[in-house]
Amino acid sequence: MATWASRPLGVVTRGTTNPNRLRRVDNWIVETCGDALRAASDPLVVDLGYGASPVTAVELRARLATGVRADVRVVGLEIDPVRVADAQFSADPPGLTFARGGFELAGLRPALVRAFNVLRQYDESEVVGAWATVTGQLAPGGLLVEGTCDELGRLASWVLLDATGPRSLTLAARLATMQTPAELAERLPKALIHRNVPGEPIHDLIRALTDAWHAAAGYAPYGPRQRWLKTVTTLHAQGWPILHRPRRWRQGELTLPWPTIAPTPTPTPTPHSPHRPPPRG
Repeated sequence: MATWASRPLGVVTRGTTNPNRLRRVDNWIVETCGDALRAASDPLVVDLGYGASPVTAVELRARLATGVRADVRVVGLEIDPVRVADAQFSADPPGLTFARGGFELAGLRPALVRAFNVLRQYDESEVVGAWATVTGQLAPGGLLVEGTCDELGRLASWVLLDATGPRSLTLAARLATMQTPAELAERLPKALIHRNVPGEPIHDLIRALTDAWHAAAGYAPYGPRQRWLKTVTTLHAQGWPILHRPRRWRQGELTLPWPTIAPTPTPTPTPHSPHRPPPRG
């Protein structure tokens, strides 16, 4: 009989990765999702689509074991069986295993899923379905963190979801190398990257963030962190419902509730009456 793992859902990604590429999101998971993982009856975490190298899965397990709970178990899932075999051969620390699987999570019921740089290679129309497939496999109270980043992890963004759908968006940057927050637009999640156009909330956010950054130029002599703090404080004063406290802002992060930046729904075309031809011109 076929198993879940023999029928993975999805396509093979490019698989490029680097050590510490996902450090920003991992640290955010420890801080923001740690309580949910501590409360889980089974501390199972899935690293979905870890790539051609298992290094980021190894790092995720180490960070969760140190920062959340020592008994955490991480399963790295990949569609490509060669990557799974290579990972099993090259990395076998305690609490970390590798298996073949996709959005169906190989039949697992994890408390947390991290899926990074996976949906970036899909069409925007496929995102909601992929989210639903993954969150439908979560354990009760489970969470999905889905996002993207550049090759070195200096610019990143991610969506936090639960069984009800997306909850928040986080933008994160290495402030020492960021010239302007507008650079973050290049690394928005697939659900938003094509919506950075006038009339969309994410476009308004990126524009407001960039304007506030330029207005805070006077803080540049005190370092990029102080300039970023002034930028985020300005956005908060303008009415943007920024989540978390300045301690997280200092890390180069900005998190907002998903409804604040959710894509504008695409209007459903009105069908023409079968008794009248469609208008011309």
